[in-house]
Amino acid sequence: MEKIAIIDLGSNTARLLIVDVTDNGHFYIVDQLKEAPRLGEGMERDGFLKPDRIHETINTLKMFRKLCDVNGIERITAVATAAVRRAKNQRSFLDEVSATCGIKLRVLSAEEEALLVYRGIINTMDIPKGIILEIGGGSTKIVYYNRRNLLNYETLPFGAITLTELFANDGLTPVEQAEKIEQFITEQLKNIEWLSTVDPEAQLICSGGSFRNLCRMTKIMKKYPLKTIHNYVINDNDFNHVYDLIKGLDLDRKKKIKGLSSGRADILPAALACTSAFKKYMNLENITISGNGLRTGLLFNYVVPTTVDKPISDVLTYSLNSLVEFYGCNTKHVEQVVSLSIQLFKQLRVLHKFPRQYLKILKVASYLYDAGKSTGFYNFEKHSSYIILNANIYGISHRDLVMASFVAASTGIDDVNLVDWARYRELLNDEDLDAVRKLGIILKIASCLDRSLSSVIKGINCDILGDSVIMKTEVEGDASLEISSALQVSSDFRKNFKKNLEIL
Repeated sequence: MEKIAIIDLGSNTARLLIVDVTDNGHFYIVDQLKEAPRLGEGMERDGFLKPDRIHETINTLKMFRKLCDVNGIERITAVATAAVRRAKNQRSFLDEVSATCGIKLRVLSAEEEALLVYRGIINTMDIPKGIILEIGGGSTKIVYYNRRNLLNYETLPFGAITLTELFANDGLTPVEQAEKIEQFITEQLKNIEWLSTVDPEAQLICSGGSFRNLCRMTKIMKKYPLKTIHNYVINDNDFNHVYDLIKGLDLDRKKKIKGLSSGRADILPAALACTSAFKKYMNLENITISGNGLRTGLLFNYVVPTTVDKPISDVLTYSLNSLVEFYGCNTKHVEQVVSLSIQLFKQLRVLHKFPRQYLKILKVASYLYDAGKSTGFYNFEKHSSYIILNANIYGISHRDLVMASFVAASTGIDDVNLVDWARYRELLNDEDLDAVRKLGIILKIASCLDRSLSSVIKGINCDILGDSVIMKTEVEGDASLEISSALQVSSDFRKNFKKNLEIL
């Protein structure tokens, strides 16, 4: 196990990640720190980083260095983006950081920054066609990919801070400022010729602090039941509601809005104006929020070097394997339960009639159904359910994530908790409840069929004859414990599938 640190010094915020890296090509964030020294503030006047902003940034980086030292970090990857890239006093700033903080900042080019954002997103989202919009404090990145292949990217030399400053002193009302920013952005977009080649089916993916803030605000307004930001979808109505709300308010009133960070209240309207212009120009509606970007791209570059040339092909499986390792699950048993669950799903399709995408739900539950044993054996299914909901699994929608958590919980002795179920009415319906129960039965049988953790059962063939399902097992060795355990699920099987279960 190696422990490393990632420092991302942006125009608005500075972030530190403390990360454990395993020998198997996985990583786990174990601590983080965020400050907003606003290094890029005031640069638009003359192109120089201002002394007060440098002072705040140095103090922030000293705190970061202290946390790194406490954690015994030997490798620090520290990068700086748009503000430092454009600063006329870049060299003196970098020298001062090195001398006072012992941190060597690498200034990313606009191209490197866009590529890192892309890698952070493409390796954590299962969206085959996407147009990425990342708005920082001092720059805006636009990245287009199709079939998970990078096709085009562009970096515009302004972001939330610079746009705010550009239109702050024209005697305009807040609403007029937003309109001016939209007009300005639209004119910039007209100069990017390749935007006309973007597939109409490409999904809009937004990354960066402004969008995480937008996500929190819409969740509070809707009383959304999940804390997870990654893969959260903001529809057109919700976006316009928030945008219309904040663009007309003065700063003091914006700071009182729940979910809106006081350190971002003054610059969020500019970020949303930029987003609104982009959505209109590209004729896009829904926004999918990515909780990952540049820093995650840096991590993948280091931990999984092959992603520099080619993204991870199966985002979900990579993410699940990371969690299996983190929670100390029996890898061989996990693989067997997943395999048996998939076989049962396919063999029983004529009964459950679920489409293929339900396999993703079953897969997540199968990988992590006993991860809760790391907390304790009794009621471990409920612990596993909690882990699935809160572990930030990549490559799966929020709806499927919630369903997988209920499938894992249902492998215990209790039926689905309807009080808990009611909390997720925003995402689930009554038909989903039937699916959860049936997928839970499949997972129960699969786990029982590896009761001795010896992978004795090599295959399953199901015959549906009249009112019975005859489940024939292909075994190597004694499978009496497995079959006996699985038969204990027969009453639940009959209740949910309306068939008797026989296992041979």
